[in-house]
Amino acid sequence: MVENKSILTKKDASILLFCVFVVGYCTIIYELLIGSISSYFIGDSIKQFSITIGLTMTAMGIGTLISRFFNKNLIYWFIFVEIVLAVIGGLSVPILYFIYAVQFFYYPIMCFLIIAIGTLIGLEIPLLTRIMEEYFQLRENISNVLSLDYLGAFLASLAFPFILLPFLGVFNSSISTGLLNLLVGVLTFVWFKDKLTRKRRLMLKTQGVLIAILLVGLWIFSKEIAFHLENSMYDDRVVFSKKTPYQQIVITKNKADVRLFIDGNVQFSTIDEYRYHEPLIHIPMNLVKHRENILILGGGDGLAAREILKYPEVKQITVVDLDKEMTDLAVKNRIMAELNEHSFENPKVKILNEDAFKFLEDTKEYFDVIIIDLPDPNNQSLARLYSKEFYKVVKQKLAKNGITVTQSTSPFFSPEAYWCINKSLQAAGFKYTKPYHTYVPSFGDWGFILAGNNPINEKNIKISVPTKFLDDSSIGSLFHIEKDVKRDNIKASTLDKPEILNYYLNGWRYWN
Repeated sequence: MVENKSILTKKDASILLFCVFVVGYCTIIYELLIGSISSYFIGDSIKQFSITIGLTMTAMGIGTLISRFFNKNLIYWFIFVEIVLAVIGGLSVPILYFIYAVQFFYYPIMCFLIIAIGTLIGLEIPLLTRIMEEYFQLRENISNVLSLDYLGAFLASLAFPFILLPFLGVFNSSISTGLLNLLVGVLTFVWFKDKLTRKRRLMLKTQGVLIAILLVGLWIFSKEIAFHLENSMYDDRVVFSKKTPYQQIVITKNKADVRLFIDGNVQFSTIDEYRYHEPLIHIPMNLVKHRENILILGGGDGLAAREILKYPEVKQITVVDLDKEMTDLAVKNRIMAELNEHSFENPKVKILNEDAFKFLEDTKEYFDVIIIDLPDPNNQSLARLYSKEFYKVVKQKLAKNGITVTQSTSPFFSPEAYWCINKSLQAAGFKYTKPYHTYVPSFGDWGFILAGNNPINEKNIKISVPTKFLDDSSIGSLFHIEKDVKRDNIKASTLDKPEILNYYLNGWRYWN
């Protein structure tokens, strides 16, 4: 029996055009998934997305070239490509989770997956276009195929941030996209099975059933699998994990030690977080005469607010944290709420879930102290909050005799990034900057930088509130910067040239 070469009907063509639309949708989702998960694991989102998009486009070109060697049985080969793509694409994120967890050649395997997926995607459209040559004229055919492919890509770009990530997460989004490719293959098989030989029908049916069982099984047990893989990535037991539109939040627990991770980076441990938050808060708070109106940029865990509330003269604390999931967790999670002493429930505290840069540009308020407690600049979106332009806006919103402090990563593990922050503050117009650091056992030597328009003299600091670690006698040692971590010839970071990102990634790459 040979394949039926009959002319396509209008309904046949409509089915194939629907397949084009779904194929365009899946193409973009795979790129976004791999770029996102690699940004989460490795950092530097621009580099990860650039590699993902560049390799995908190159592989698509290879797939398009390969398609010229398929001269017969086009419907069979299209269905086969969809089945293979359902496996490789649908399993891409679970595979990358596993590879990262076992620390086994992440980049080579990531690149292999991207090339394999891109090559298969490059085969799809040429095959569909040639199949539909039986129904449409060339000009109309190309127009229909490309317009529906682009429409699918557009809807994918909207669905990914607004539907897939919030409701499914990256793990299930990968599996569901693989199931969509399988659906395209099944739909084409059912509609055009009379155009296939009995042997080919049996082969495709067997392959399709096996892949469907695999993907549906992974979907059913996805929560347990993802939880197990995530646990293997952390030393302690994961008790909370959520992928928000902005970041991956994980809480681990080991006896009395509870740790918060954002995008895989530890933010604090309950055992020693006070060694970070006390210097961050009480140093600047005791360098100003007036401390009534305080701004915290970041600090969504509520721990910085907890320390500021120790000062009775404080009238208002404004916390600006982009991620509502984080600030809600600080209120609703029992461990977090007890640790921050329910600081976000205090009537003095006002929480705003918006971008820190935009808030500073729009606000009409001036603040006595501005605390910048943001995550490390390990991607482009965070690097902009360590730029000269950002610090200029911070300076504009300081009261006349106000002061700001920013957490500044580790002067030991990433000294170039540390001094880049200092340089950027100076480039923003701050007349005086003052670096200091402290040792936090959970993540080592950690740095901060003060900035203001008045001379900063640490000898004037007198701690007047209850603390666990910081006292008057220990303050001097915090301001002693050892010569082995000092760096010269460091560039300021700007929005146009985010030097901080390269400094940070290069510094930490040596230690990871």
